[in-house]
Amino acid sequence: MVLAIIGILAAIAIPNFLSWLPNMRLKAAARDLYSSMQKARAEAIKTNRDHAIVFDTANNRYVLCSSAGADNSWSALADNTVVETMDFTNYKSGVGYGHGTITGNNSATDPKGPIPADNVSYNNKVLVVNSRATANAGYVYLHNQDNTVYAVGTQSSGAIVSKRWMGGGIWQ
Repeated sequence: MVLAIIGILAAIAIPNFLSWLPNMRLKAAARDLYSSMQKARAEAIKTNRDHAIVFDTANNRYVLCSSAGADNSWSALADNTVVETMDFTNYKSGVGYGHGTITGNNSATDPKGPIPADNVSYNNKVLVVNSRATANAGYVYLHNQDNTVYAVGTQSSGAIVSKRWMGGGIWQ
């Protein structure tokens, strides 16, 4: 009798848990990106040197760098000093760069305007944080297989922001 009750409860609980899994994974990816932005900011202050996050949309990853290398170009990763690399495919559930079903101007509130085709609004897909903790402004859009969307970005003041698309022009 006890086994039958446990079996019934498991049959009900497991599908509900599995439906939450993609959104939990996307939220974890957005939190990790937010943390990497904080780390870039803290390291830039600590070392008194620019740090950058290079968003590699072609390979569904981003790279935190402490030096632009001899060519002085953050975009060219070949000679950058890499601190860490985060690959969105490790999260599974289709987590990666994307904007789900959002079309046109996504909101009247921040982040405003149309989402870029590559889902990264930073110039040359690079966030640069200087030793005064200020940064270039922009957003990175992440989605999953359920078309849930997060926008993680920075303001020029260096403030880091993470928001979830709620639909109807509302970011929360």
